[in-house]
Amino acid sequence: MTIAVERRAFLRLVGAGAVITFAPKAFAHHGWSWAEGEQMELKGTIKAVSMAPPHPSLDVTAEDGVLWRVDLANPGQTQRSGFSGDTARPGDTVTVLGNRAKDRSKTWMKAVRVTIAGKNYDMYPDRIQTR
Repeated sequence: MTIAVERRAFLRLVGAGAVITFAPKAFAHHGWSWAEGEQMELKGTIKAVSMAPPHPSLDVTAEDGVLWRVDLANPGQTQRSGFSGDTARPGDTVTVLGNRAKDRSKTWMKAVRVTIAGKNYDMYPDRIQTR
């Protein structure tokens, strides 16, 4: 084997190792397998808004006083829904339609629609389940 062929083989091996190491974590985070299939509606007051990657999020105090973490879509998709860093502020009333974590010990959900002041921000329009 020439040095160039050996180097390409080595780089392929390193690349395959990286995929095997990091792909499951990325898939688990970005997929929906961690969330229930049935959707729920959360009504409450926004406590905090974060537009930081990998997913913008809201901290919402539900009507029963429980604090929820609500993941929005990825930054680009969240922006395309019309939701930006100026859309919501702490103290705003919000309704979130989405899928909660299968692990019921966590008050965490993925939003498919966020409604603030009567305006819908559809993060995942194709996933919205009508009731």
